Amino acid sequence: MRWRRLAPRLLATLLLLALAAAGGGLWLLGGSLPQTEGELVAAGLEAPVRILRDRHAVPLIEAGSEHDAWAALGFVHAQDRLWQMEMHRRAGQGRLAEILGPEALPVDRFMRTLGLRNAAEAGVAHLSPDGRRLLEAYAAGVNAFLDEGGRLLPPEFLLLRHRPEPWSVADSLVFARLMALQLAGNWRQELVRAALARRLPAELLADLWPDQPPDGPVTLGGLLPPDERLVELATLGDGAPSAGLGSNIFALAGSRTASGAPLLASDPHLPLRSPGLWYLARLEAPGLAVMGGTMPGLPAVIIGRNRDVAWGFTTTNADTEDLFLERPDPADPHRYLAPGGPLAFEIREELIDVRGEPPVLHVVRATRHGPVISDLPGFEAPDADLLALAWTALDPADTTVEAGFAMARATSGEELQRALRLFRSPVQNAAWADRQGIGFAVAGAVPVRRGGDGRLPAPGWTGEGDWLGTLAPEALPQASAPASGLFVNANNKVVDADYPHLITADWDSPLRARRLEELLAGRRKIGPAEAEAAQLDLHSPLAAALLPLLRAVEPADAAEDELLAALRAWDGLMAPEAPEPLVSAAWQEAFARAVAEDELGDALFELRPRRGDFLRRVVAGRQAWCDDVRTAAVESCDELAAAALRRVLPALRERYGEDWRAWRWGDAHRAVMAHQPFAQAPLLDRIFGIEVPDGGDSSTLDVAHYRAQGPAGPFPTVHAAGLRMIADLAGDSALFVTATGQSGHPLSPHHDDLARLWGQGSYIRLGSRETVPTGPVLRLRPPPSAGR
Repeated sequence: MRWRRLAPRLLATLLLLALAAAGGGLWLLGGSLPQTEGELVAAGLEAPVRILRDRHAVPLIEAGSEHDAWAALGFVHAQDRLWQMEMHRRAGQGRLAEILGPEALPVDRFMRTLGLRNAAEAGVAHLSPDGRRLLEAYAAGVNAFLDEGGRLLPPEFLLLRHRPEPWSVADSLVFARLMALQLAGNWRQELVRAALARRLPAELLADLWPDQPPDGPVTLGGLLPPDERLVELATLGDGAPSAGLGSNIFALAGSRTASGAPLLASDPHLPLRSPGLWYLARLEAPGLAVMGGTMPGLPAVIIGRNRDVAWGFTTTNADTEDLFLERPDPADPHRYLAPGGPLAFEIREELIDVRGEPPVLHVVRATRHGPVISDLPGFEAPDADLLALAWTALDPADTTVEAGFAMARATSGEELQRALRLFRSPVQNAAWADRQGIGFAVAGAVPVRRGGDGRLPAPGWTGEGDWLGTLAPEALPQASAPASGLFVNANNKVVDADYPHLITADWDSPLRARRLEELLAGRRKIGPAEAEAAQLDLHSPLAAALLPLLRAVEPADAAEDELLAALRAWDGLMAPEAPEPLVSAAWQEAFARAVAEDELGDALFELRPRRGDFLRRVVAGRQAWCDDVRTAAVESCDELAAAALRRVLPALRERYGEDWRAWRWGDAHRAVMAHQPFAQAPLLDRIFGIEVPDGGDSSTLDVAHYRAQGPAGPFPTVHAAGLRMIADLAGDSALFVTATGQSGHPLSPHHDDLARLWGQGSYIRLGSRETVPTGPVLRLRPPPSAGR
């Protein structure tokens, strides 16, 4: 979501309140830290629960039933992350302006148009009785914390003078769909591809999307909005396609490991935030013994293990969103054209409350395909067709949340695979390891189209691109017990040309997957230490591929000669303590701009897809891109490479000093965990935000997608592995680390303690049932009347 434009008066109020809190009110804020020992009454429990915390505040929940275990998870989530839960809930509902003011209104309009809240509320009726019971238990746990008398809420609520409403089952379903939105982006790719198709010949478009058929259709009749509106629409919700999402996962059979038991490693790459998306927890109850990464707002261990199975995920990038061009009926603007004749728009009117201002009426039109997103203010184009969005996550019958309960109970890979059949949105690549072996499957709802491939907006009035349903779970790619003893995925293509169904045309770069195979394929006796080394690998295949061009630059003087000599000896390791990665990153940004900005234009250049793969292809043979179409001369890639280096070196010297040997990648490239919404208030940002030096780039296994903020940076990491897990099935424990800490409270020692370990490449071990934390113990008991 966008938080950059908070109203100045709101920022001023926040700063004044923060200054007051930093003085005599600090003791008051300390009173908002959660109680972690003693005894509390918690409505909704069936029996007493014990919550033990280790030295990093990771809770071990000991409950007498699965119901109470999930209820207690809701309680600790609210204790440590209530503000985060509130912001995510309101973001998905389209209700941020109620507490943040009119500057949040564009995000609210977007979310109201999508209708995540409507789909979630309708989805409650589609839950199974068991799923609804456990979601209600979780909500009761959250509300038990809210009902706890005499304790202050976290400081954000005080600063914004806001009190949250009770949590509901629908709120968890809203958050699940918000995460599905985070992991989907096909409709944005369609917009960018459509805009670029109007500027580029087919062969150049195919360079940006390698799977684009060179002879395929690339025009839309000129009826889309102009480029600048397409770009703005594609970046709604801070979701630029170039931002970069991904993950790594590998599963090793026992024949490949040091322990002789299967091993699974998973590290999902998502936006960095303070607090982070991930929250570690252990739950123990009869029939339930699970640990791993949870997300506050959901009763699920999303990536983790139980006594018998470990599981993890990467994003498939499946094409689950399609844009449809909808043409209003010339005879009646309240209707639109459809194959069987004009149909009436579905109309939904909603009032959006805005802090400090009157409510705003928001009108949503929808077609048979979905909501009309081009109706959003500022994006209307009178002479263009409308754009409606079809998306699998808008189906009220989505059962993805219930998959979490089934995964936690699974006693084998086979049972886990059955649990994955409940997945609908987002579509994920799942890998697992049980005591006997390893498996891999794609899980989720993949649309089946009447025609077309979903690459570009389809004409809605013909029916050619209509969805006929979704692929059955058994038709999705899946395998177990590979002869190699190894499954590897880093968002790369999971099927070959013989697979009969379309999953996506937007597979991610193969660079990370190839690097994983290099590190693992030829080795035996792999243990947790080797798995750690793979997750933390800083070798950049992208930098290595581009180095020959950079090394070929002729030095202009002695100082440049020394720098180029260092680059010729450099192996592409993006280490934070080295200067070469900084020079390489700054040069890559300048070189990419020199190569493509003339063809794409400034706005579309920022949204270019697969930046790394594109530059590799240019260097490998598509050098026509290096000719600047704005000049009469024919420029070569060697000329552009030299000019790019000479452009960035003065900026680097000005920012980091004259001596390039003293430059450090980690000084320019820091993992920035920004708070929402306080990141734009300098004083509050220092209190609530978290930063650590970082290595890597977009192609390293220890991934670090960054956004350059100038020719010499800085290059803050905005997407990275917010969670790392390594599970050896020889025992009952696993290694974990998250990018922040367990607590969202800036006065807690657990606000950023794990961030330091994460930055150092360290892990913590969550143990078996016999390993009991020695930290504080909190006992929750039901009210006296419960169960009577």
